[in-house]
Amino acid sequence: LICLGMFGFGFALVPLYDVFCDLTGINGKTSGQAASAANAEPDRNREVIIEFLARPNKEMAWVFKPEIRRMTVHPGEIHVVNYLAENPTSRFIAGQAVPSVSPGQAALYFHKIECFCFTRQQLAGGEDMLMPLQFYVDPALPPQFSTITLSYTLYDVTAQQPGAESAQQGE
Repeated sequence: LICLGMFGFGFALVPLYDVFCDLTGINGKTSGQAASAANAEPDRNREVIIEFLARPNKEMAWVFKPEIRRMTVHPGEIHVVNYLAENPTSRFIAGQAVPSVSPGQAALYFHKIECFCFTRQQLAGGEDMLMPLQFYVDPALPPQFSTITLSYTLYDVTAQQPGAESAQQGE
């Protein structure tokens, strides 16, 4: 019974940890859904530095990087930044980007209106594309946060892509 109880606790721990992170902003998880900036009023008296990082997972063959590495924004302003993805291989690859914000508590105030991370991206061999990120920083961001780092890790999800086999065979 003790072993069964420990297994059950371990199995339930991951979803509970995800809920805890979503509620507290710990671990830098951002929302996986589009935000609305309808009520965002820019705070012209304050500036926040946003740093952009990108890296492909070690199994991902794409070149993946932001067009710019850093920008200064006023909370409440909407901005668009592009990330570049390039598939240098000769085969079809589907990718999924997973975001993380640092410091983790700032993730609650970093809102993505449009993001390539919401959907899987697909590139045939030799193709490249610009992937937009439209975002704003909530004016309610506590004053101790003057720099926010947005980092994306790009994963190869080709095997999980419906019809991936036929796309690879059609090359």
